[in-house]
Amino acid sequence: MPIFGTDGVRGLANGPLTADLALSLAQATAVVLGQGRSAEARRAAGKRLTAVVARDPRVSGEFLSAAVEAGLASSGVDVFDAGVLPTPAAAFLIADIDADFGVMVSASHNPAPDNGIKIFARGGVKLPDVVEERIESAMAGEKLLPTGAAVGRIRRFADAEDRYVVHLLGSLPHRLDGLHVVLDCAHGAASGVSPETFRDAGARVTVIGADPDGLNINDGVGSTHLEVLAKAVVDAGADVGIAHDGDADRCLAIDADGNVVDGDQIMAILAVSMKSRGRLKDDTLVATVMSNLGLHRAMAEHGIHVETTAVGDRYVLERMNEGGFSLGGEQSGHVIMSDFATTGDGLLTGLHLVAEMARTGKTLAELASIMTVYPQVLVNVKGVDRTLAATDEVVQDAVARATAALGVSGRVLLRPSGTEQLVRVMVEAASEDEARHHAETLAAVVQERLAL
Repeated sequence: MPIFGTDGVRGLANGPLTADLALSLAQATAVVLGQGRSAEARRAAGKRLTAVVARDPRVSGEFLSAAVEAGLASSGVDVFDAGVLPTPAAAFLIADIDADFGVMVSASHNPAPDNGIKIFARGGVKLPDVVEERIESAMAGEKLLPTGAAVGRIRRFADAEDRYVVHLLGSLPHRLDGLHVVLDCAHGAASGVSPETFRDAGARVTVIGADPDGLNINDGVGSTHLEVLAKAVVDAGADVGIAHDGDADRCLAIDADGNVVDGDQIMAILAVSMKSRGRLKDDTLVATVMSNLGLHRAMAEHGIHVETTAVGDRYVLERMNEGGFSLGGEQSGHVIMSDFATTGDGLLTGLHLVAEMARTGKTLAELASIMTVYPQVLVNVKGVDRTLAATDEVVQDAVARATAALGVSGRVLLRPSGTEQLVRVMVEAASEDEARHHAETLAAVVQERLAL
């Protein structure tokens, strides 16, 4: 079974994800990513390869990052240990110091017992599937194992956080003076850098979820528990709340009345702003098939084309890179601003969202009102043959009937899971009752026809 999933290697620390696995993965990464032209040129000049390693604050990150660094250094790679920093910070730093590659140790929004290893190539970009497959194959092959002066060195990346903060502040089109922001850092990687950056940008900042102890990451706080932030915003009388997940590659928001502003709404706000300032390449936004129908309608009203991809920020990134587009993302809050980042960046997104409030003088609710969110009901049908979802005639007839009944005021998406034996049935409609009726009807058909 492949060890790489949709976002690196992830699993229970000291379960499937052991220090031995991390060491072997790092050594294989050095073999595979050390074969490119730039790496060969560096070696020809008598220099060792370089890599940036960072982690989120979960306790297992200490031994896993140590194993990764040991694997790299034993393969002749000089390691810059950036310590606890967000995933997008690691990606930025790889490009900023022209490192050959980098590794982030994090399980993102997963609970504390889990962990993960994400590998970035030169420039801070995620690896394509074919390179991940080569790394996995190389784990069973020969290691580099240089000796003497050729082994790698491990050093503390002393100004890593400062470089990232300067980069974020330099991207802003407007300061945040006069706005009160509540930040929920999920007891994660952004706990130190996010409050510092928002304050440096001029905001008055209240912080919750910023006391990581290695075990409390994502525990009842952050982007997966927005009710905590909503209460804090209302209680503080703040203008806006910004929620990160454990590695801060996503951003969701709360308006002054405690209402959630999701990734689709954030993308709508940023897209309209960027278009008005001539910063939206080809007046195009890239989103996934799960993005709300309301996003498509709002963008059409503002003359913005929406390119649609499969679910997953890697597919959004691929399409953005192919077309040279400047904005894309997911409903979950992974928003990619390619003028400033090579991956989703929760701090960058939050800063630009609040900057748009400051620039326009509008509340977040006013900005978000450009998009009507259609009620969306998702039903996961388990224990079915997902491979037949697109070909079973009865299922497809049921989808066609529901689509016709909804007309222009809704849509149906039937999607097999990429990792489990289940089919996801998503319906959007003008009312939640209507969406639920069609979703449950379709789910029953899928269950009857495709049950294992």
